[in-house]
Amino acid sequence: MSGGDGVAAQVPAGPKKAGAGDTPPRYLRQFELVERVREYDPSVDESLINRAYVYATVKHGSQKRHSGDPYFAHPIQVAGILTEYKLDAATIVAGLLHDTIEDTEATREEIEQMFGDQVADLVEGVTKLSKLEIQSEENKQAQNLQKFILAMSRDVRVLIVKLADRLHNMRTLKFVPSKDKRRRIATETLEIYGPLARRIGMEKMARELENLAFHEAFPDAESAIHARLEQLRQEKGANVAIIIQTIMEVFEFAGIEARVFGREKQPYSIWRKLQRKSVEFSDLADVYAFRVIVQNPDDCYRALGLIHQTWRCVPDQVEDYISNPKPNGYRSIHTIVIGPGNVRVEIQIRTEEMDQIAENGVAAHWRYKNESYGFDEELAASAGLDAREATRSLLEIAEHGGDANEFLEHAKLEMYQDHVFAFTPKGTLIALPQGATPLDFAYAVHSDIGDRCIGAKINGDERPLRSALRNGDVVEVIIGDKVAPVPGYEQLTKTGRAKSAQRRLERQAKREEFLRLGRELVSHALHRYGHELADTVLLQAAERLGRNSEEELFVAVGEGAIKANAVAIAAFPGLEEKVRREEGRKPMEREKAKLYVRGGDLTPGVALHFANCCSPIPGDRIIGVQIPGKGVVIHTIDCDQLAALEDDESITWVDLAWTTTALKRTLAASRIIATVENKRGVLAELCRIIAENEGDIINLRLVNRTTDFFDMVFDIEVADARHLTNIVAAMRTSKAVKEVERVKG
Repeated sequence: MSGGDGVAAQVPAGPKKAGAGDTPPRYLRQFELVERVREYDPSVDESLINRAYVYATVKHGSQKRHSGDPYFAHPIQVAGILTEYKLDAATIVAGLLHDTIEDTEATREEIEQMFGDQVADLVEGVTKLSKLEIQSEENKQAQNLQKFILAMSRDVRVLIVKLADRLHNMRTLKFVPSKDKRRRIATETLEIYGPLARRIGMEKMARELENLAFHEAFPDAESAIHARLEQLRQEKGANVAIIIQTIMEVFEFAGIEARVFGREKQPYSIWRKLQRKSVEFSDLADVYAFRVIVQNPDDCYRALGLIHQTWRCVPDQVEDYISNPKPNGYRSIHTIVIGPGNVRVEIQIRTEEMDQIAENGVAAHWRYKNESYGFDEELAASAGLDAREATRSLLEIAEHGGDANEFLEHAKLEMYQDHVFAFTPKGTLIALPQGATPLDFAYAVHSDIGDRCIGAKINGDERPLRSALRNGDVVEVIIGDKVAPVPGYEQLTKTGRAKSAQRRLERQAKREEFLRLGRELVSHALHRYGHELADTVLLQAAERLGRNSEEELFVAVGEGAIKANAVAIAAFPGLEEKVRREEGRKPMEREKAKLYVRGGDLTPGVALHFANCCSPIPGDRIIGVQIPGKGVVIHTIDCDQLAALEDDESITWVDLAWTTTALKRTLAASRIIATVENKRGVLAELCRIIAENEGDIINLRLVNRTTDFFDMVFDIEVADARHLTNIVAAMRTSKAVKEVERVKG
């Protein structure tokens, strides 16, 4: 072994070379790991790997895993998994060191000094960033994934190391004592890590991750599928040999060299398809699939023709991923035929190189080039793989913001995809999930085009944005001048990228609306007390109210989180007494109904409650319904619920009236819903009307938005029913308002 710098002697007792009769350790020895790398990279810097091996064992020291193995066995085995994919030395070293920053006293600076910038970047990228206190495991999963995607976008090796880390953890999951924790880890693997592996074409790793996780997460389903597969083997097993023998004979006669073998679909893959397509087990066409490996692409197409001459093909079930590779570089021809015994079978046709890429994806492209070992971008590109493009949509989702759960939802949507292929007018191929629409297409072309998309032409004809795209469609995106969310985008999008971007635009639009509204309300409040917004600096007022800027302050007022009068007082503290005298009222405490309602026939000590069905406010004509054992419920005289109570002889009707406290000293919350035109400035106009009529907005929601109209729901504090009626009447004078009414209940 070259690089004889004496480091092997520093290895602790755990990883030393075993003597005759010793029980072999459950991890690679130092020399074994180096030899593995030397097999595919003879020029490897052995001393780098040796030093990393020793560093990991020393740093992890006496730490133990649940299995009882020394902890350093884990990073060593992770590095071993990476050698199976023939990764470069920096990635192997990152595998050895990937837990040192998180689980030991090691620092990034120390790793950078000892192993270089590249290794330090990889280790830092893989290190779990979960030290913040997060409310739930789901949030933790989402935030870790979000940070992880941002890291892997800079170097796909970060993802590969993380996948190897998860794979070894899954292989040893049985040693984790908590069943709930095992199931959580398995579910996360199914939902996140398996799809991520498939995203970059590492099918072999994805299969193992998913099979291990399926066994833990859904043992009953796995057992049921195994039982059905065993039954199928007994019924159809003879057909497998017949199909292989027939294909080989046909190819030999035609002079095509090929390897042919059958495979049984993995239980998890079957389970997912049963769930996704809602079909019966017996209806699955590819429980048995046959792989045909030929010499070159020309032979792939010749083989397809021969197979179709031998067995009848199923219409619309031929997929050519050679001319249209998947985004992860996958190339093959798929066809479904009616085989012996009238059984539907899938046949995949590809070359040896395509098969390697299909199994190992991005990891298949590490090799020698220009006398050095590394990732061959040109070779990967020629095979249809762009490692950055494979993760670009996930990166966009991570960068669009939103809360962690929203991000997780979008990322999962983006990772589970059965593809449809469409084209731009210039012939650029765009791969999308089944059911995707022109709006998804627009975002796949470029985020700016998606943000401005207002329509689309499909094959030259203008079509609605809800149209589902089909293979071969040519899509021309029609763009507008402004960036705005598309009304009803939730039903118009399939991809996580498009949903995430549209939600970002929706958040921005709402923020801008609240910003304009808040500025308007603050301007009116200041003007009422003799000040003008243009002459007032509000930064200190914002800080007093817990906001970092005037913009944040206006948004908070627009949202109803801060009252406009509170801003006036924060800006001019001398106004506090004047505002207090002018307001002179306190919000009603609805649970203290006896303060606000009186009646001569009320039984002393009886409990009073305001009805939720009609939400009475001072000034409404009211009546009490005394129910035995429940006290008196206060309704408005025109409440719809009263008619159903008229014939109930157990009920006593009580005449009620409002107290002076209710009529003179309180503010009551009431709700208004306005249907308005969907145009700029409407929200600010209505809020101005409410403010001018001395209503105080305490909450506001925009709902049921369409292209032409949307509903605004206002919760407003008013003095009494007449005050509310005046506000409603004033709102009806606006040309933008289609209808407005008080909401009772």
